[in-house]
Amino acid sequence: MTVISENRNEAQMIASILAGNTHEFHDLIQPYERSVYSMALSMLQNEADAEDAAQEAFLKAFRNLERFRGEAKFSTWLISITLNEARSRLRQKKTAKTESLDELNEGGHVSPALLRDWREIPSEALERQEVRLLLQDAIGDLPLIYRQVFVLRDMEDLSVNQSAEALGISVAAAKVRLHRARLMLQKRLSPQLKQVMPKRRWFPWF
Repeated sequence: MTVISENRNEAQMIASILAGNTHEFHDLIQPYERSVYSMALSMLQNEADAEDAAQEAFLKAFRNLERFRGEAKFSTWLISITLNEARSRLRQKKTAKTESLDELNEGGHVSPALLRDWREIPSEALERQEVRLLLQDAIGDLPLIYRQVFVLRDMEDLSVNQSAEALGISVAAAKVRLHRARLMLQKRLSPQLKQVMPKRRWFPWF
């Protein structure tokens, strides 16, 4: 998640927007645009759907800004809206997972947003693409409850507490789900990644 500078007072910005200075809303959400899109993409597995979901999440945040009480961070509140929007779209399209994985792999294009925590990838372009595809597919195939917390904690850099708050679950549940997500990824990816680059330690959390 993007780190906000100390001189950025979001409470004041929100108060100003609610007072009628709606043009400031873009400045409020700009640091989170990448994170919101990344979160939507990780769940929907389709770039066009993720863009639509992200835009809808920002619209809902704007329309409901007066309901934000500051009890949580604005970024956590915004991610919660994004999660709810993505969940709603998944419910409406039960076959989205299978279809979107096929769409994602067409043309070999993979967004780097979901892979920012795996920066040390093979230098040769073909190997790098192979690793990205392996990771993309593995994360996309995680059951939704595990994928959500994995993306928030290990890809968007939220704390476990913030991840739990965004998901509306207990910290203990978030820790359990995160651990299981990591185990699933390790079990699936270790043999494949070792073939691509055998000397690398791929899973630093173990």
